[in-house]
Amino acid sequence: MSSDELLYTVEGGIATITLNRPKQRNAFTLAVIDAWEAALHTACADPEVKVIILTGNGKGFCAGGDMDTVADAGTSTPLEQKNTLHLRIHKVARAMDALDKPVIAAINGDAVGAGLDMALMCDIRFAARSARMSEGYIRLGLVPGDGGAYFLPRLVGQAKALELLLGGDFVDAEEALRIGMVNRVCDDADLLDETYAFAARIAARPALPVGMIKRAVRASDRIDMRTGLDLISSHMAVVMSTPEAQQAVATVRASVLGDKA
Repeated sequence: MSSDELLYTVEGGIATITLNRPKQRNAFTLAVIDAWEAALHTACADPEVKVIILTGNGKGFCAGGDMDTVADAGTSTPLEQKNTLHLRIHKVARAMDALDKPVIAAINGDAVGAGLDMALMCDIRFAARSARMSEGYIRLGLVPGDGGAYFLPRLVGQAKALELLLGGDFVDAEEALRIGMVNRVCDDADLLDETYAFAARIAARPALPVGMIKRAVRASDRIDMRTGLDLISSHMAVVMSTPEAQQAVATVRASVLGDKA
């Protein structure tokens, strides 16, 4: 699934998807979308992959869709426009949603429009200090086409999301951290090192509870408390039966008993 414009590598349990169109600030084409979806499916199916990092090559994270190649608004019919968006570009969002493995966005530069949406649909976001983010659709007279109206309110609340979506302004990395859009701000030179260090910590954890934790957290947006507690009790019963959990519990018990002795 690697191509000249999207790179896919695996090392130490970490899969890395790198958008590789630096001259276009990593704006994606439909071919890139196809490779991106394929990379996510490959990572999902590979038992060696425990966590996924998404980043961009060069100074930009992703400038959204390449308007010269993704769609021609002057000649496409409304139905063709919808199908391009929903059946092609939204494939990445659906593939992300199907993943139990955590996905971390390393936002190395500007993330704009659908490029920001792609970062928002990841589970965790680390941003370079110089990175800027904007849901800039409104400046073009458009609506947030790749999930921004869905993902952004879940991170920053409805009122703040509407301010960003209707204003279309850029926010810098520190402001994005303050409002909860990103988890961590790193010096530019340290972004990938810090992202890989955190990913390595996740990769070292048992894969089953990692996936179940992600599944339970994602489900919490859509279910009531009783259903959530019922779900997590089932997850707990399953993970407590694994050798890794039993060994960990035995180690803790031995440590506690040793301290008391």
